[in-house]
Formats: sequence, structure tokens, C-alpha cells
Amino acid sequence: MQFTDMHSWSPGYTQSELDDAQAHYGLRFPPDLVALLLERQLTLGYDWRGENAEIRRMLAWPLKMLMFDVENGFWWPDWGVRPNLPKDRLEVVETALQAAPRLIPLYGHRFLPETPSEAGNPVFSMHGFDTIYYGANLMEYFRNEFEGKHQIGSTRHILFWSDIVGRFEEAYAFYAESGKSRASVTVIQDLLRNKDA
Repeated sequence: MQFTDMHSWSPGYTQSELDDAQAHYGLRFPPDLVALLLERQLTLGYDWRGENAEIRRMLAWPLKMLMFDVENGFWWPDWGVRPNLPKDRLEVVETALQAAPRLIPLYGHRFLPETPSEAGNPVFSMHGFDTIYYGANLMEYFRNEFEGKHQIGSTRHILFWSDIVGRFEEAYAFYAESGKSRASVTVIQDLLRNKDA
């Protein structure tokens, strides 16, 4: 893979280190991520050698951020009727995420889906329901990240995550129907973008 900002990169991992990392965190890296990490790693990215509290925090991020949205009045229509009790809402969201591909943290709140286990999965910038594509694949993502662009090519559909990107207005429908203004929706989106986890 060729990337423009070579100052952002450090030498890559060994295959043994990547095997250990995947076993340690219960992940399976897609082949293009493996190829990249064997060649190089982001200098300011996550260190996959051994236990890393920041990686653990970001693996928990999708649930945390979706629950932040849900407890502020949002709901995804595919989940059915919104439960009244917080513990029941949490159970619904946890079940939904168990059925969705896990997100592998790349850098900040940018994630690559674990499945399908093929090269070419899109990269998501994930803040709960305020989730967007940040690259149609790893190469495009890093160009966007390092060159300050946001050019997204044709993307592979990823269960749930592509749905909330493409149908984001539905995520706000429940909130809007509660009688709160669109301005309130914007405030919540800003909170999500700026919330320190």
C-alpha cells in the first residue's frame, strides 16, 4: 500500500505479534489490515502489542456511544418498540451489536469492520448514530485522514453500520416525534461529536 504522509508511519508488526493481538482481543483482522500492519503502523495509532487500555476503551466505544444516544431519546426503528426501562434498552442495543460486525479501532474513533473477512471493507467514523463513512477502503481512508479530504468511493454494505449511515434520519425520527425541535437534534449531534468518553 502506498500512502502520502510517510512521517505518520512506523515499522510494522511481525505476523506472530498480529496473531497474538487477534487472539488477545478476540478479533480477526481483514486481510488488507493484516497486510498493512505487517508493513507499517500509525505512529500515533493503537499499539496492538499486549494489553492496551485504549484499545479496550475503543472496542467498548460503539455500545457506549449508541447508549448515550438512546438515553438522550434516540432509537433505531429496526429494533422495534423502545423499552421504557434503561436496562431493557441496554439489552436491546447489546443484542443488536452482537449481530453486527465488530468494529476494529484504527485511529481515534475511526473503525474498520471485522467482517466480511475480505479486503475492501469501508472505514467508519463512529459517534453513535452520528456515523459516517470515512473511506470506502483502507487506502481511501488514510488519504482522507492525512490529506484532509472526505472523498468516498463506492462502498461495500456492512450490516447495521452501513444502514445507520444511509438511513441516519430514521435514527432521529423517534426523537423528533417526541416533540423536540430539529435544533435539539443538532445540539445532541454536537454533544456526540465533542463528548470526551
